[in-house]
Amino acid sequence: RAFAPAAAPDELLRVCDEYDAGRDEFFFDRNPSAFRIIAALLRAGKLRLLRDSCALAFRDELAYWGIDEARLERCCLRRLRRREEEVAEAERGAGPGHASLGSQECTLGPAGRLARGRRLLREVVENPHSGLAGKLFACVSVSFVAITAVGLCLSTGECSPKCRKLFVLETVCVAWFSFEFLLRSVQAESKCAFLRTPLNIIDILAILPFYVSLLVDLATRGGNKLLERAGLVLRLLRALRVLYVMRLARHSLGLRTLGLTARRCARELGLLLLFLCVAMALFAPLVHLAERELGARHNFSSEPASYWWAVISMTTEGYGDMVPRSPGQVVALSSIFSGILLLAFPVTSIFHTFSRSYSELK
Repeated sequence: RAFAPAAAPDELLRVCDEYDAGRDEFFFDRNPSAFRIIAALLRAGKLRLLRDSCALAFRDELAYWGIDEARLERCCLRRLRRREEEVAEAERGAGPGHASLGSQECTLGPAGRLARGRRLLREVVENPHSGLAGKLFACVSVSFVAITAVGLCLSTGECSPKCRKLFVLETVCVAWFSFEFLLRSVQAESKCAFLRTPLNIIDILAILPFYVSLLVDLATRGGNKLLERAGLVLRLLRALRVLYVMRLARHSLGLRTLGLTARRCARELGLLLLFLCVAMALFAPLVHLAERELGARHNFSSEPASYWWAVISMTTEGYGDMVPRSPGQVVALSSIFSGILLLAFPVTSIFHTFSRSYSELK
């Protein structure tokens, strides 16, 4: 339709990149693979997005050719919308500072130097591949996490003269984690967005109980009973030290991929949990009835105990603490087969999401 009113060559060049008057050929400097999809729309009347095509680049092609996105097949349109949501989520996580690094770097005066310093600090603490400083920082951080994990294992033994050394070791590790957290907070453009990040929340939950319990321990030397009880609660909270291990997610591509996959597959995981709960509510009363009432067995003393057995059987763990006899074996067989089928349903979708997430983060 754009070529119909165009007669002069100048008018033709407004709607295409080149025009050969001798051959009467139009040239468009666009992606040829995307144009094959457009040509297929003209021939067959169906618009499909190929698996190997970039969804966002194809959206730009549709805008160039003036084709409505609603003409996409339903599955392809869902893929495009999902990709748009993923990009928007990544941009929100990156923060506003990444989009304006070039302009900040060109700014003169102290503000420009401050922005450049933040950018360099961000590269060191967030990107291990930025250079030698980033690699050293990541190696030191991972080493302290490993030392903390070893210290947690040793601290579970009986109290010995080494307890003092373990406390000193933990103090040094917490001091490093606090210093690292401070550096990350300094380079963050938005402090509120920084504190809402899941990994930063884990850092706070792991570090804060150490300082609070240390202050309470110092205050309880005066014999205050209330503070002693509060100190006991805080020492229990120090069990959150196991969250230090989650800090490896900052430097592990596999752990980051696992977290991203779990977030994107929340609907599939919730559906799997629903299936398991429904099946558990079905098989637990049945096995309790078969064993307790019909078989006169006392292993399945109550329905809550039967729920425990149903979970263990459907996930094919089979601890052996509760073993049904006839006629409960028929219920057990149905429970095991149902668990295998239910667990297999969302595996394909989760696997494809994990592969796509790994390719994006790599």
